[in-house]
Amino acid sequence: MQKKTKTKIRPLQKQRKPGLEAQLSPAPKSAPLSREGKLKGKTALVTGGDSGIGKATALLFAKEGADLVIAYLSEVSDAKQTKKEVEKLGGKCVLIKGDLGKENHCKKVIAKTIAEFGQLDILVNNAGNHWEADRIEDISTEQVMNTFHSNFYSVFWLTKYAMKHLKSGSSIINTTSVTAYRGSDHLMDYAATKGAILSFTRSLSANLAAKKIRVNAVAPGPIWTPLIASTFSKKEVAEFGSDTPMKRAGEPNEVATCFLFLASEESSYITGQVLHPNGGEIVNG
Repeated sequence: MQKKTKTKIRPLQKQRKPGLEAQLSPAPKSAPLSREGKLKGKTALVTGGDSGIGKATALLFAKEGADLVIAYLSEVSDAKQTKKEVEKLGGKCVLIKGDLGKENHCKKVIAKTIAEFGQLDILVNNAGNHWEADRIEDISTEQVMNTFHSNFYSVFWLTKYAMKHLKSGSSIINTTSVTAYRGSDHLMDYAATKGAILSFTRSLSANLAAKKIRVNAVAPGPIWTPLIASTFSKKEVAEFGSDTPMKRAGEPNEVATCFLFLASEESSYITGQVLHPNGGEIVNG
């Protein structure tokens, strides 16, 4: 195994234990990073921002000063309501409808973002879908392709076409899932896409570290969103989240804070990592 090379990045120095901060060169930065308007002057693209986690993230970003582009599939009424709420918080908001599972549409979304705002600082790859299946024999090739196009290929394509517009200090945040860590016996293809997103996040973070573009992910557990009610049976919906240590599903606004942290300068020394808002389930992160 090749030994990693190290480069001198500060003056040579040595102190007696326990050491004095006043004698360190350069002096450590201890002033709080937290401030209001964490995203002031930033433009964020949030996919799946019409409802659920995406909507909550868009609203929180707007509250912190960002302008928003929200890419969504077909839920026009939800998207318009989110736009209205973003603007009420003082942010500008552009809606882009269409299928992110198609490469050309992903390319158009990035192009329209730049045309509208002239910049892209934060990319939140959050859009996704899933279908239940009790047996692998019941999962068609068409479904597998749809799931990967919607959940993973969209992440890859949007990131690819965003790259020439991202600069030092930009942030990419991908939505993976607790299922990427423990699997799912009834969402097998979905869990596979989330595992792919996890590996992609870690690989891309290493690739872009030298450019000072941070890449991280959020791995929600059971969160109360419209996708849940449109996927599972009435009984499953009624019980959704009750098997977590906290005995409930999470709310979208309890996940949005993870995205804000990873988007802001408060997480300036974090890349290639995953936050786990999952109600207390311990996973191998």
